[in-house]
Amino acid sequence: MHYRILVLLFILPFFGFSQKTKMNLKSIEKNLSNPASPYNYEKLIFKFKGLPKSLDSIEAQHLYYGRNFLKDKVSQTGEEFKSLAEAFKNNNFADCIRLGKILYAKDPTNLDVILILLRAYDQTKDISNFSHHLSQLRLLTDAIKNSGDGKSEKTAYKVNSVGDEYIFLNVMNVGRDYTRSSRTLTDSVIDVWEKGNDKIYIKILYLDLIF
Repeated sequence: MHYRILVLLFILPFFGFSQKTKMNLKSIEKNLSNPASPYNYEKLIFKFKGLPKSLDSIEAQHLYYGRNFLKDKVSQTGEEFKSLAEAFKNNNFADCIRLGKILYAKDPTNLDVILILLRAYDQTKDISNFSHHLSQLRLLTDAIKNSGDGKSEKTAYKVNSVGDEYIFLNVMNVGRDYTRSSRTLTDSVIDVWEKGNDKIYIKILYLDLIF
């Protein structure tokens, strides 16, 4: 969807030097559902909603990749999201905020919903809410960046969906001058984005096939 490029100028300065965190999806699933774990979902989502800058890279990893284990996620094919996307397409930012808040409450780590809210708050000059959701977006996209270095198939960046891949590519300033090739694996798809001698490897996870 075209709205993904609209906040590019705000999110490009995300990435500094950060430590790569090894990812174990089974451990993430277990930790999120364990009330005694410091990475329990309710504990993390409370911090994410209130003070996203307080979360570290491991907590961010649990929130981003742990979204796959949630039961009630917002789908782009659902009527509620379609209504939100239509409001955005029509520049109806008041409805974007109203509908976006509803979907955000259901699925607060949904990158698509956060991006639409960001654009709506930008257009309505609501700096406080814009800054808050921008911090959340930075946290989640940093989790993707810390999943690899993108330089090989083995060290590919890992994303939950094709939609997230395009959001991440925009953050990385990968534009239309890159070409894509794909290879299907048993548990994922590897996309290779090329421009001259530059290559970026991104793995789109099929979590329903991993376990």
